[in-house]
Amino acid sequence: MRDALENAAIRVLLGAVLLVPYRARVPMMGWIVSRIAAPLLGWNGRVRANLAHVLPDLPAAEVRRLMRAVPDNAGRTLIELYSGLEFRDRVENTPLTGPGLPALQQARERGTPTILVTAHFGNYDASRAALGHQGFPHGGLYREMKNRRFNEHYVRAMTTIGAPVFPATRKGLAAYIGHLKRGNTVGILIDVYAGEGARLSFFGQPAPTATSAAEWALKYGAVVIPVYGIRQPDGLSFRVFLDTPVSPSDPETMTQALNDSLERMVRRHMDQWFWIHRRWKPGDQARRAAAAAISDAPPPQPDHSPPPE
Repeated sequence: MRDALENAAIRVLLGAVLLVPYRARVPMMGWIVSRIAAPLLGWNGRVRANLAHVLPDLPAAEVRRLMRAVPDNAGRTLIELYSGLEFRDRVENTPLTGPGLPALQQARERGTPTILVTAHFGNYDASRAALGHQGFPHGGLYREMKNRRFNEHYVRAMTTIGAPVFPATRKGLAAYIGHLKRGNTVGILIDVYAGEGARLSFFGQPAPTATSAAEWALKYGAVVIPVYGIRQPDGLSFRVFLDTPVSPSDPETMTQALNDSLERMVRRHMDQWFWIHRRWKPGDQARRAAAAAISDAPPPQPDHSPPPE
């Protein structure tokens, strides 16, 4: 019952906003999320806490600005996804730039498997739509939502912008990897907390990160290229930037290079990364470290000293 009500409320909100002309719709949704949803959902506190964790010397005025600007970008990104064809048609001819573009072109010509690594930055669907339209379609991986009806709506919206997309289930992941092995291109996001991942760094702090993309690249001979859909000052258009391809080495070194690429991009556009994420989770890291220390400790040795006389 609760899921049905939540789904209905979200659908009503999205449906109402989608009635507004596109150029007003996108900033309107940014305003709704930043002024209404973010305070109610506690997002402002998360933005502040994340910034304090990695950038404690950031001026208070900049922290306040980001507390509004970050959820504004999130709201814009959400309604752009659900705008489907309107969004795709507006961004599909977005310029492709950056040192990774020649490597992507070469991989396509040779039929080399390619992994495009991105993040919750700008709008990654802008790069997906632009790359697909300009001859570089790539399969996407997504986490299924608990609310089945809303998940169906979400998948339809994603597929309208670009296909194929695969659920992050055992069966879906096998199909996704099969798509890559056949010499195709896939996309993946790397900026989520992975408790069991490698203990790498992001903004100078430990940030456990999944090394899956690097492992697949090494196993299947894939090219790894960071890519970002950067929102432009008008708030509606984008620029797609493909960063320098990551050289093959070992999974942790390669994944750290991906974290470093994202950090450079975020520092240039602080309001475009999803600072609402619990990316570092220092408390969980501490608990895991303590548990590991206990499990690694040698067992107590029996006391063979003679009893006191």
